[in-house]
Amino acid sequence: MPKILVVDDELSARESLRMILSKDYKLLLASSGQEAFQIMQKEECDIVLLDILMPGMDGFEILKEMRKTYPHLTIIMITAVDTAKAALEAINLGAYHYITKPFDVHEIKSIVKKALSEKLVSYTTPQIIGKSREIKEVLDTVKRISQSKAPVLILGESGTGKELIARAIHFQSPRKHKPFIVMNCAAIPDNLIESELFGYEKGAFTDAKERRLGRFELADGGTLFMDEIADLSPSTQAKVLRFLQFQEFMRVGGSKTIKINVRFIAATNKDLKKAVQDGKFREDLYYRIKVIPIYIPPLRERKEDIPLLVNHFIKKISQKEKKEIKGISKEALDYFIRYDWPGNVRELENMVERIIAFSTSDFITEEDLPEELKLAKPSKLIPSRLKDNKMSLLQAEKELERALIMNALKKANFVQTKAAQILGISRRILKYKMDKLNIKFPNDIKNLPNEY
Repeated sequence: MPKILVVDDELSARESLRMILSKDYKLLLASSGQEAFQIMQKEECDIVLLDILMPGMDGFEILKEMRKTYPHLTIIMITAVDTAKAALEAINLGAYHYITKPFDVHEIKSIVKKALSEKLVSYTTPQIIGKSREIKEVLDTVKRISQSKAPVLILGESGTGKELIARAIHFQSPRKHKPFIVMNCAAIPDNLIESELFGYEKGAFTDAKERRLGRFELADGGTLFMDEIADLSPSTQAKVLRFLQFQEFMRVGGSKTIKINVRFIAATNKDLKKAVQDGKFREDLYYRIKVIPIYIPPLRERKEDIPLLVNHFIKKISQKEKKEIKGISKEALDYFIRYDWPGNVRELENMVERIIAFSTSDFITEEDLPEELKLAKPSKLIPSRLKDNKMSLLQAEKELERALIMNALKKANFVQTKAAQILGISRRILKYKMDKLNIKFPNDIKNLPNEY
């Protein structure tokens, strides 16, 4: 049953809301911000109904603190009719909605129901675009390991979608209705990272005016995704290792051991094995976090995913920018395929966004592309006969298919079964295509030029 925390200094208001909502939800009642935070340290709430006008710490102050400590929490403000303007200001500060006094039973039930349904909609597997064998293998691994509690280490270059894969693991797991907390180790200074991870007690240091929960505690019951874990200092590495061994920690300035239940997922774009050899990363922590390793290949190694990604981002970004972009020409798409994308999927998305921002028509053509994309060197996989652009589309498709098959056969040491696996097709279909394209195995492949 979903839990709703009601924070209002008026007993009559708390009791009214309890009577209206207790049939469908578990109600927790607090008369002040201090009491609310005490409850939230013990209970995980789905929604908070928060009064604006209260003595001491008012609703705005409580809202700001809740958004800081519980960024994914849904907060609905309670206000008198004549202070509706203040409630709208609260929405600008991150509140979901507001309800007015005197209470309208239908309005309250409707707003709460809508808030919960939208919260549940967010618990869906992120959309991961791709049809290549490489990305299918990644998604298959995600599906197989999502039910496990074991730590996961996601490896891959910057921009390949490591956080997206971490989210996919979380949202396919039994923890999907619990928090997914992200921490980028590279973005937080060394002197703050421990308090961010483990939280701190009031008075732990000069600016610690009150207790604050860390990322581990906020992720209790759910998943903590620690990005760029290679950037952790040696002392923090030791504390993370201890947490992974015992699932317990102490807040900075605290003396009490806190035990929690968290699925740990780490990611890095660095070579952790080399970092271990160089003495920059603890070997015991390395083996602890790489129980389940997942490697996400760069976009240049799965170019067949590029057309799907380009069309996906065109649709997504044109909707966001309120533009009606219907598609992209084959010539323009060829430039996308030719480019090596050192920044991977993130760079590709940014490129599409840039093109759409400057586009004045409803169709992306070569003229819309920036110079760096047009000046990109042709992919080594494209045969020289294709690069001069002097053949029909049908003939070009045949040449490219022939090149892909010959390349796969060469990689597979001429073993057709293995080559078929590389191409993601059956051996029977591979044999059919070889006959159709007049590939005389293995002589053609042995003499395959380096451009393949």
